[in-house]
Order: sequence, then structure tokens, then C-alpha cells
Amino acid sequence: MVQAIKWVDEIVPGAPYVTTLETLDKYNCDFCVHGNDITLTVDGKDTYEEVKAAGRYRECKRTQGVSTTDLVGRMLLMTKAHHSNIDEDLDYRKHTDNFGKGPKGHSPWTGVSQFLQTSQKIIQFASGKEPQPGDTIIYVAGAFDLFHIGHVDFLEKVHQLAERPYIIAGLHFDQEVNRYKGKNYPIMNIHERTLSVLACRYVSEVVIGAPYAVTADLLDHFRVELVCHGMTEVVPDKDGSDPYMEPKRRGIFQLVNSGSNLTTDLIVQRIIKNRLEFEARNQKKEAKELAVLEAMKKLEEEKQPGSPQS
Repeated sequence: MVQAIKWVDEIVPGAPYVTTLETLDKYNCDFCVHGNDITLTVDGKDTYEEVKAAGRYRECKRTQGVSTTDLVGRMLLMTKAHHSNIDEDLDYRKHTDNFGKGPKGHSPWTGVSQFLQTSQKIIQFASGKEPQPGDTIIYVAGAFDLFHIGHVDFLEKVHQLAERPYIIAGLHFDQEVNRYKGKNYPIMNIHERTLSVLACRYVSEVVIGAPYAVTADLLDHFRVELVCHGMTEVVPDKDGSDPYMEPKRRGIFQLVNSGSNLTTDLIVQRIIKNRLEFEARNQKKEAKELAVLEAMKKLEEEKQPGSPQS
């Protein structure tokens, strides 16, 4: 999965949890980068202490509203509150404390709010490249929910179908995915799925809220030469018709076997099976983060003018 991200050049499997100068030198790295959430060792030490002291550490602001913990929670709870197309009467400000970045009683890193996408964020993820003469424009569509290695394997196989592929991925709106998948799907809302798919090196463009049926208008608008679908079941459209009827009629439809049998359903089953382990792990992690947060708040208060320590 990490190798398939367009900004990654090389991966190191089995890297140590604590990043040392020796690790950076071994892989010819100038510095290491981490988000602004905390990572601690078992005894409570900063895992980046050594590289920070040497000036070989950089930090990126963490994307607000996105976390593995939150996604796990969505899988365990039968709720659709995370869907972007469903109105929720939530005033986030009522649920945040003065320190400011998370719900009361929750860590701003582990306990997170709804993720909202911006046009600037899309621009950062998008390649911005138009199809060039000689490119083969290929269209794929689906939920791409909990973007996983099965999706990556499929997109890689599609990418190999042409010498110069330009892959456009159509993402269905949350309500559409919920119609054909049911339960509380999609696990990731349309905003999150858009950025996940755009981050994949095999994808050139994303259609946000693509129609379920691959229509003549869509094919003509994007000048699509090939339409691909994986080996998963194709659910009929609302009127019972085949959503791939038009590309099949044109003779440009192709089934692609990714060789992977991983599905979002299987991932959800894994999470549910290990529910107690996940809950215990997350509670422990959040307790550590809250302790650090409390220390940070005290430090901020001490710096305020008029405080006894200032």
C-alpha cells in the first residue's frame, strides 16, 4: 500500500519503531518527517528524541479528522454519521475544549472529528496532468471504500493494459454506495475516498460523485477508450439495468482479475473479530496522549502573563 503512494520512492520493511541517527544514515536520509501527533516508547519517551536533538527532524501538521482509530470505530458501530451526504445537526464548537483541537475528554490525535476536504487539499493530491495525445484513457468506477491492497492490485493490473495509460477513477457518492452495499457502508466518506484514490500512483484523475451507470455522455465527455471492472459482483442499477451496458455495447468493456481476494468486508470482519484488542489498545493510547496534553496545557498556562511561574 505504501509503495503505491505516488510520493514514496522506496520502502524499508520492518523499520525500527524508534528512529535513530544510525537508521537515517543507513538509508542515506537527510532527515525524517512525522505528523504533529505524539509517539511514545513504552517508558514514555519521545520516539524521535535522538533525531530531534541532532536537528534532523521535520514535522507536518496532522490532517484534522482522519485516524485509524476513528475508522475502526466506524466499523464497530452501525452508524452512518460519517457519510458526507447525510446532514447531521452537529456544532463541533460545542464539543471542543479551550485547548482546542479535539472533543472534550478525548485526545486531539486519537479522538477526532469529521474530516472535511478542501479544494486546496485536492490540488495537493492531484497530478494536474491532462491526457496527452497517445495516452489510452481508461475508466474504472466503484466505491473504493477503505482503499486497500485489493484496489491497488486491480489498478496496477489496469495500468499494465496500455503503454501510456491515463486512468480515471469514478467514485460513487456515499448514498449510492449505501444503496448497493447496505449496512453502514461506505466506511470512508466521499471526501476521504477521493484523497485515498488520488494518492495512488496508478490514478491520473478522479470523478467525484460519478454516476452509477457508465453512460454515453460520460464516455464521450472523457473520451474513454476502455472501461474496466474487477471480479467483484456488479449490482444492477435502480431500474434493474446493467450499469456497464453502454461500454459493453461499444465493445470497450474488460473484466480485470487483480489476483487479490481482499475486500472491505473481510477487513471489517477482521476488525470485529479483534474488537476487544483494538478497544483496549486505543484506550491505552488515548490515556497516554491525554497525559501529554495535560502537561502541554499546564506549560501553556505557566507561560501566560500574570501566572506565578511567568
